[in-house]
Amino acid sequence: MATEEYVAYHDGEWGRPVHGDDALYERLCLEAFQSGLSWLTILRRREGFRAAFAGFRIASVAAFTDEDAARLLADPGIIRNRAKIEATLANARTLAGWQAGELDALVWSHAPDPATRPAPRTISDVPATTAESVALSKALKKRGIRFVGPTTAYALMQACGLVDDHLDRCVARGGGSPGAQRPR
Repeated sequence: MATEEYVAYHDGEWGRPVHGDDALYERLCLEAFQSGLSWLTILRRREGFRAAFAGFRIASVAAFTDEDAARLLADPGIIRNRAKIEATLANARTLAGWQAGELDALVWSHAPDPATRPAPRTISDVPATTAESVALSKALKKRGIRFVGPTTAYALMQACGLVDDHLDRCVARGGGSPGAQRPR
């Protein structure tokens, strides 16, 4: 059965449009940290991540030092994976050199036309990757962003509302009754 935290996230946040470079950077980082883990693990540590990574403000994280990296590796409030931490710091440094709004524009330029995407009827109808997520992954990597393969890019697209993968009878899509058709 879904936990309260997961239901609240699913019903009120997942699949809703997210804009702004810092907000998208946060989601990109969290999706990368989630790779290989349960989303609930990340969700339960989200406040710890926000505290550890200066609220995911790109300019602040870009200024992190080697001492900050060592602090992060010892922080029990986050996932202490060296490769993911290094990617998070490197990505902030890369993004700090971009123009304001550039990450937002790049990510959202890969949103598919919603008219071409029927609502999934079952979880098995939800893909792990799409042509758009492959293209987004390639575009981000070409610009120096790390730890963002097509599956992570697709999870970002789902989380940030570029695609709506709520099932056709899901309460968050406007169908069904509260508690209906939520992933378990």
